[in-house]
Amino acid sequence: MKKLEVFCLDDTESREIDSIHRGFRGDIYVKVKEEYFNLNFYDIIRLKQDFETEIEVYGVFSSEPNMIIVEEVKKELIIRSVKNLFKRKYFDQIKPLSNAKLQNLELFLFSK
Repeated sequence: MKKLEVFCLDDTESREIDSIHRGFRGDIYVKVKEEYFNLNFYDIIRLKQDFETEIEVYGVFSSEPNMIIVEEVKKELIIRSVKNLFKRKYFDQIKPLSNAKLQNLELFLFSK
């Protein structure tokens, strides 16, 4: 049995290109043993834009749960980051998804 698997909701090339341009990807799910985690990947430009907008509008910035900042939001960097996070025991520190949140998801293996 694999200890670590990376999934997504859409593994098309158009989604990859869109995520790179938007600097954000929130449909990444990681299975560690039997637990699933949802990660939100940002590049620094998108994070800065979101920060500035929220400060201007709300006066405070609230980050996404399980936010991971990468140089560029592309598949190979996401996979490399997840493997690095696993080695660093990141998933021991965050809360897995409940079974209710997993019920209606159609996940695709997100691999190179």
